Amino acid sequence: MIRATLLGGGDADAREHAIAAALEPHAQNAVILEGLPAQHNALAGHARLDVVRIAAGCPCCQGNTVLRVHLNRLLRQRPDRLFIGVMAADHVPALRAFLSSPPYDGMLELTQDLLPGSRSR
Repeated sequence: MIRATLLGGGDADAREHAIAAALEPHAQNAVILEGLPAQHNALAGHARLDVVRIAAGCPCCQGNTVLRVHLNRLLRQRPDRLFIGVMAADHVPALRAFLSSPPYDGMLELTQDLLPGSRSR
């Protein structure tokens, strides 16, 4: 099972800093982020990190097609840790429900949500 952490809300900079602080240095990490990179891109330069960006427009609400394609590509690479960040915090429960259903329920271990400005466990 791949540990997956969800986060939403805050600005792009806050989301990226929260993920950067939670990255596991010796693990292969993967990130799917909605929207453009933050001005200071806290994720740039991290080793063992794959970052995929999805155009703004909630990926959990628009049929999930774009999210599914990128998620499936990343899951084939078998990262140790996956982070998925969306712009709107109120969309995280829908994203969690989507990832808790087949086929992802057998691949992902969803962890506690990460709040921008905090650190995941």
